[in-house]
Amino acid sequence: MSDIQGAGRFERIAFLSSGTPEADAARDELAGVYGNVSPDGADVIVALGGDGLMLQTLHRFMGAKKPIYGMNRGSVGFLMNEYATEGLRERLAAAEPSIVHPLIMRATDVHGEIMTARAINEVSVLRQSFQAAKMRISIDGTERLAELVADGLLVATPAGSTAYNLSANGPILPLNAPLMALTPISAFRPRRWRGALLADKARVTIEVLEADKRPIAAVADHFEIKDVMKVEIAMDHDTGLVLLHDPGHSLDERILREQFGY
Repeated sequence: MSDIQGAGRFERIAFLSSGTPEADAARDELAGVYGNVSPDGADVIVALGGDGLMLQTLHRFMGAKKPIYGMNRGSVGFLMNEYATEGLRERLAAAEPSIVHPLIMRATDVHGEIMTARAINEVSVLRQSFQAAKMRISIDGTERLAELVADGLLVATPAGSTAYNLSANGPILPLNAPLMALTPISAFRPRRWRGALLADKARVTIEVLEADKRPIAAVADHFEIKDVMKVEIAMDHDTGLVLLHDPGHSLDERILREQFGY
């Protein structure tokens, strides 16, 4: 806890709203009770919205080493805490931290341009046309699948394993597991390939086959690069994001509950 800014002493709070009327009203109410400072000067950031806002906030403050505590003013709120006006500083002091490491994506497009982006949930490689994508998969420089024909492929972090990865029938990973999920999306060939579990130190390389006929886009959370030729994915262990949750509702507890269907 010592490396989390002022844990137990969250005096300066920055409230961020998703922009919906409900979230804006919550921000104004909380700011009236606790004050509201700029994010740069805050000990903690309180995000008011849904999971989309939480992902945006994590991306915005990646590398800032500021803990983020979300309160649900959206719909699903898997990453959020319940909303309440009372006792916020006490809740912050008692909150349990979860450390999340993002993926880093390095994508090369058909023109040879290289772009990088980070993903907290997953990096997805998706077909752009009516034809299925064709891809070659290598792990740490060794070819493991000469040709995958599918709608796409994704690499998910443990934190993101309950999102798109789970919808694509990928495995749920415990938050502290040193793993990444490699999951096909509607695989056609090999028909029975269901993906793989990889060490979180592995480097995944996806090479696009027949890129002119079967264009593919790469997406790191919400950042999309079209017409890619090659995508390299690895976990960024040097970047740690801190999420705060109320006791008994930590992110690892929520992920465990998902495995038992509640």
